[in-house]
Amino acid sequence: MKLKKVLQIGAPLAFSTGTAVVSAILYQYAFKRADVPAQPPRITADSPYYVGDQWYQQVAKEKWQLNPSDPEQQIQGFYIPAKDPDSKKAVIISHGYKGEARNMAGSAKLFWDDGYHVLMPDNRSHGGSAGKYINFGLLDRLDYLDWINKMIARLGPDCEIVLYGISMGGATVMMVSGEELPSQVKAIIEDCGYSSVTEELTYQMRVQFHLPKWPFLPVVSGINRITLGISLNDSVSSISQLHKNTRPIFFIHGAEDTYVPTYMCIDCFNATDAPKDMWIVPHATHASSYATDPGEYTRRVQRFLAKYVPAEKERD
Repeated sequence: MKLKKVLQIGAPLAFSTGTAVVSAILYQYAFKRADVPAQPPRITADSPYYVGDQWYQQVAKEKWQLNPSDPEQQIQGFYIPAKDPDSKKAVIISHGYKGEARNMAGSAKLFWDDGYHVLMPDNRSHGGSAGKYINFGLLDRLDYLDWINKMIARLGPDCEIVLYGISMGGATVMMVSGEELPSQVKAIIEDCGYSSVTEELTYQMRVQFHLPKWPFLPVVSGINRITLGISLNDSVSSISQLHKNTRPIFFIHGAEDTYVPTYMCIDCFNATDAPKDMWIVPHATHASSYATDPGEYTRRVQRFLAKYVPAEKERD
C-alpha cells in the first residue's frame, strides 16, 4: 500500500481515536464524583464561614431521603427546623460542584436566623448521595421537585418556599425554575450559576486546557448520554428554563468571577420576564460574594424576599 493511501486511511483514524481518548479523559475529569473526605477541611476562626460551620455541626437536624429503597438512586438531605415551629417560611439550598450540604452552612444559617426551616440536599453523586457521575443540575432539577413536595408535606399547604443555590447549585435552581412548580414556591435566589452546561464546559476547556468545543464536546455529550441518559445540548439549561420561569428571581454574581464568567449572569437575567433583580458584587470572585460583604449580602437577600414572600418582613 502506498504511503499516500496509508495516510488517507490512517490520519482520520488517528484523529478519531485521539478525539475519543481526549474526550474520555475530559469526561472523567469533569463528571466523575469526588470522594467524600474522611475528615472535612477545617474552617478557621478568621473565615467568614466559621460561625455558620460551627452552627451547622451543633444544630439539630433530620436526615431526609429520596428513593430510600434503591441504593443506586438514594439521595439524602438534611432538614433543620426553624426556631419557631409554627413558621411557614422554608428554603431549599443547592450546593456547588463537587461540594455537599455542609458547604452551604453559612447560607443556611442566614436563612435560619431569619426564621426559615432549611433543607440542604446532597445532590446526586455528591456527599452521601448515590451516583458515580455528576449531572451538573440537568437531572438534579427533577429531584428538587420531590424535595419541594416533601417540604409541603411537612409544613402544610400554606408554607412559603424559597429556592437558593450557589454555582452549580445556582444553575440547578435556575433549571428548576422552568418546571411546573407548586404555588408554595415564592422566589428563587441564584448566586454565580452558569447559563448552560455546554457554555460552562466550553469555557473551561478553552481556559484550562486550550481545547476547542469541537470535536470534543459532542463526544463528551455522547458519553454522558450513554452514562446518565441525557445529552449536553441546551434543550435543558439555565437559559432555556428561565424562558419559562414565572417566579421572582434574584441574580447574584461576583464582578471578578473567572470560573463562571460574569457575562453568564447577565445572559440569565435577560432570559426571564419574571420579576427580577441583579447584584454584581464588586471585587468578588467565584462563589465569594457573601464572603466579600456578608452584611450587604444579607440585607439584599432579605430585602428581595420581603417583596415576594408574604411571611417575610422587611428588615431595617
